Amino acid sequence: MQVNVGTLDRVVRAVLGVVLLWLAFFSGFPAMEAGALKWLAAVVGVVMLVVAAFRVCPIYSIFGIRTCRT
Repeated sequence: MQVNVGTLDRVVRAVLGVVLLWLAFFSGFPAMEAGALKWLAAVVGVVMLVVAAFRVCPIYSIFGIRTCRT
């Protein structure tokens, strides 16, 4: 798989992933106490961190989108 995630996109995904994981496990918000919303936020947060780490987004690959320069 080719790299298709640029630096700004990568930083935004990493920050969003950390925020979603924090919301899911440490925020204490009543909405996050429900099982489905908590685990959805956790899964999306992990996916965001994985995409940021490997710089490859499968959805971008499907649609031919690239946010990196080369």
